[in-house]
Amino acid sequence: MPKTFYLTTAIDYTNAGPHIGHAYEKILADVLARYHRLKGDTVFFLTGVDQHGQKVQQSAERAGIPPQQFVDQITEKFVALWDKLDVRYDGWAATTDPIHKECVQGILQRLFDEKQIYKDKQEGYYSIRQEQFLTDKERGPDGEFGPEWGEVEHRVEENYYFKLVTHKQWLLQFIKSQTLKPIEERFIIPNSRRTELENAVYKLTGDLCISRPKSRLSWGIELPFDSEYVTYVWFDALTNYISFIGYNPAARSFAEQSDEFKTSWATALHIIGKDILIPAHGIYWMIMLHSLGFPDEAMPRFLVHGWWNISGAKMSKSLGNVVDPNELADKYGPEALRYYLMLVVTGQDADFEEERIVQAYNTWLANSIGNLLSRSLNMLHRYFEGHLPINFDKARQNEPTELLFIDHADADSAAEGGTYRYFMERNDPYGALQTLEVAARECNELIEKRKPWVLAKDSNRRTELASVLVLLIEALRLIAIRLSPVLPRAAHGIFDQLNWKMEPELRGKENRFSLGDAEWGQLPDGHIVGQPTPLFPRIEVPAENA
Repeated sequence: MPKTFYLTTAIDYTNAGPHIGHAYEKILADVLARYHRLKGDTVFFLTGVDQHGQKVQQSAERAGIPPQQFVDQITEKFVALWDKLDVRYDGWAATTDPIHKECVQGILQRLFDEKQIYKDKQEGYYSIRQEQFLTDKERGPDGEFGPEWGEVEHRVEENYYFKLVTHKQWLLQFIKSQTLKPIEERFIIPNSRRTELENAVYKLTGDLCISRPKSRLSWGIELPFDSEYVTYVWFDALTNYISFIGYNPAARSFAEQSDEFKTSWATALHIIGKDILIPAHGIYWMIMLHSLGFPDEAMPRFLVHGWWNISGAKMSKSLGNVVDPNELADKYGPEALRYYLMLVVTGQDADFEEERIVQAYNTWLANSIGNLLSRSLNMLHRYFEGHLPINFDKARQNEPTELLFIDHADADSAAEGGTYRYFMERNDPYGALQTLEVAARECNELIEKRKPWVLAKDSNRRTELASVLVLLIEALRLIAIRLSPVLPRAAHGIFDQLNWKMEPELRGKENRFSLGDAEWGQLPDGHIVGQPTPLFPRIEVPAENA
C-alpha cells in the first residue's frame, strides 16, 4: 500500500565545496526517493547544508567576508551540482534558517529546564582542528596526540553539557532489541554496523559538551538561557532532521506532536556515511531523541554507506586526492556519473577509477541497452512499418515465455529473490541494476537466437516474427520504467522513442513513470513507435588515454 516515505541525507558542511562522496550520497538518496514515488508513495526527501561552526568562521575571516556571505557562496555550489545531477529533493535544510533556529533554541531551553543540560568547567588538551577536547584515548603509543588532531593546546573553559550517560543503558537495551527483528527492519543498515555501535556505547563514560563561548565562536545559534554562548554542532546540525518537518519543542510528549509530523517521521530513513554513525548519529542523535520523549518505535533508521577511496586510501584534501563530481558530470554527462556511482553494494567501500565510468557506460548503456533500442525499433519499422502487429497477445501466447524477467521482475519476497523490487526494497540500487542488465542481455540474446531477419523471409512465420518484436518493444518499456530512478533522462529517452505517454503534461516529468504500469501488454495493437536515435552515444577515449 502507498505510504509516506521520509528520507534524509546528512547535511553538507559548508566550509568547502562538494566532492564525490557528497555526490554518491545524494544520488543514492535521489534514486531511493524516485523509486518510492514510482511505487506511488508520498515522498519527502530532505537534504541541505550545515552552515555554522568555527572552521566556517575562520574561513570567512580569511576571505574577508561575513560568515553568511561565505556559506551562501558554498551553498550555491551544492545547489548547482544537485540540479546538474538531477537530484530532486523536496525540502532544503539550511541551519541558518529562522525555522531551524527557533526549533533548536526551543529544544535547548526545554532540556535545560528539565535539568538535562548543565554548566561545568573543563580543563585539558583541545584540538583546534577538530574543535574538541581530547582524552588519553586519543594519544598514540608514544603518549603524543597524532597529526590528525592538528594543533593541540591546553585549555580551561566553562561550557554547557548534555547528560549523555544518563541514557546509556536505554541505548544499549534498544540496540540489543534489534536482534529480534528481521534484518531489513532493524534500525541500522547494513546490520554489520550494529556491533560497532554497541561496542562504542559500552565505552561511553562522559557527558556531551554542547556549547562554545562567544569569545572564540560567535557564528552559531545562541543558547536561549545564556547569551554568552552558542550551541555546538550536535544540537544544531542533527536537529535539522526534525526541525524542517514541523517538530514542536513545546510539546511535552511525542504523542502531542502534530499528525503531519508523526506521519512523516514514522518512516524516517537517514542516509549517512559510516564515519558519522559513531558517535554523532548512533549515540548523540539517538539519545537526544530519547531525551525528548521519542518512544522506541519512533526512532529513525540509518542507511550507512561506505567511503569512496582511491587505491584503497580515503579521499581527503590533505592527500590531494579529492575527486570533483562537477568536472566528471561535465566530462561524461550526469547519466554516466549517476550510473557509475550506483555500481556499488550499499554499505561497502568502493575504489574510484575514472576509466570505469567510461567502461561501465560503453559496456552496458551504449552496447547493451542503447543497441537493443536501436535494433528493435529499426526492425519494427523495417518489417511492420513501425506498427505493433495486430493481435500480438495471441501471437505471444503461441510462444514460450522467453524473457523470464518480464513475468517475475516485481516479485517481493526472499523466496523469489534476485528481482528488481526485491533489491530496491532493501535499498540496493546496484542489485536492481543487475536485474536490468540481465533483462537487456536476455533481449539481445533473443535477437541472436530467433534471428528476426531470417523469420522475415518466410511469410509463414510472420506470427513468430511479430511475437519476437513485441517481446522486445514491451521489454524496453518495462526496462525504462525500472531504470527511471537511476537514469531519469534515459528513461524519458526510451519512452520518447517508443512514442509512449507523449502528453505534454507528462513528457519530461517524473509522473510519466509508474511501477503500476510495469505490467505486460499495455502497448495497444497497432501502436506506432518513433524513429531510433542514439540514446547512449559511446564515450570515445583519446588513444593516449586509453
